[in-house]
Amino acid sequence: MDQREGVDRGGTLIEGVAATIRQRIAARTLTAGAKLPSVRAFARSAGVSTSTVVEAYERLAAEGAIRSRPGSGFYVESALAPLSLADMGPKLDHEVDPLWISRQSLNAGADLLKPGCGWLPASWMPEAGLRRALRMMARADDDALTDYGTPLGLAPLRQLLSRRMAEHGVAAPPDQIMLTESGTQAIDLLCRFLIEPGDTVLVDDPCYFNFHALLRAHRAKVVSAPYTPSGPDIEAFGQALAEHRPRLYITNSAIHNPTGATLSPVAAHRVLKLADQFELTIVEDDIFADFGDPATSRLSAFDGLNRVVQIGSFSKTLSASVRCGYIAAPAAWIDALTDLKIATSFGSGRLASELLLAVLKDGGYRRHMETLRARLSKAMAETSKRLNALGVTPWIEPQAGMFLWCRLPHGIDAAEVARRALSHDVVLAPGNAFSLSGAASNFMRFNVAQCENPKVFEALSRSM
Repeated sequence: MDQREGVDRGGTLIEGVAATIRQRIAARTLTAGAKLPSVRAFARSAGVSTSTVVEAYERLAAEGAIRSRPGSGFYVESALAPLSLADMGPKLDHEVDPLWISRQSLNAGADLLKPGCGWLPASWMPEAGLRRALRMMARADDDALTDYGTPLGLAPLRQLLSRRMAEHGVAAPPDQIMLTESGTQAIDLLCRFLIEPGDTVLVDDPCYFNFHALLRAHRAKVVSAPYTPSGPDIEAFGQALAEHRPRLYITNSAIHNPTGATLSPVAAHRVLKLADQFELTIVEDDIFADFGDPATSRLSAFDGLNRVVQIGSFSKTLSASVRCGYIAAPAAWIDALTDLKIATSFGSGRLASELLLAVLKDGGYRRHMETLRARLSKAMAETSKRLNALGVTPWIEPQAGMFLWCRLPHGIDAAEVARRALSHDVVLAPGNAFSLSGAASNFMRFNVAQCENPKVFEALSRSM
């Protein structure tokens, strides 16, 4: 990329100019009816000849992407190009695209091993409890099986979630909890509610890669601050707030993804103090709540749902097929969030909510989580041992959860390792998929629950 005008220099100059304009149209930075720079202005800023720009404009006009108005210039055609998240981001190696890991993991057949994915194997999930709940649902009233749920969501489930959140120190009355189709939809709704295209959002570096993808879809400007074993680097966090004035900060705190770190009380208080100073809203993703100690620091517990919004779901502990999440937000926001939910998805998923409620009320869920935590602890120790034997070093020893954030031996690029491992039917998660700054090229995230098969380590060894 040329830094003067961001012109793609991968092919001829004409192709580069045309590709740059197509990318801007796909990203909505050039919208329908927008006037393009004059030929001379574009040529001057891009450092190319006027004939190059003329030919690029003519090719785009022939494609129907732009059109000429004699005596006025060139304009983006009214037909809007489909949104392309890939075209909106920097042209990185395919293996570090924030969507690459998801594409490979979700499309993986039974023969592919997925130590890079973010969920548990099916055999680790509470299949018996789900089947019991399904049998109960088969005897439910007709409206539970066929009708829309209320926009706010099933009241008994919101009451249960309120009690569960209180166990983690978060005071969230049921009428401040809104159910969503998933944790991802919860973030999407909050982005629709709180930011406009071009607004700045702060994330951790590294952070969950789908935060990058979602914010790209909302056409936000994303900035980052380094994450440490006890929380965000407070000095860098404060500098980012002062310099960029972000509207939002999106993070995990109880168990951080991808590092497995936990937020310390001291760091939590400093983050909240800075949030007050700079009028920052925080979205706290607590999707891993049940994997760790309920007493672990949470921003939403210290804040009391003032500046902090908590979201979550049960896709990691119960079932990714039962799509149900939640938002716990300030009381003054709930009506407007509910209206937005009606506009974008109408009612709640009644069937999924009823099923989730049945499983959570079953005493088997707590037993399942006790077993799961012990099983993950054992897998964490075993995976760490096997990785160390290959010279792959964990960044920290997490207190809980499923992730190990690891440094590869010096000079080894994680994206290249991921490319080679895929040829051995293993999906890995290279570090720069999680890093906005690109500072994690020799890091990799491992899901210890997906590392039981020795072939994972054989493929990793052959790929490094």
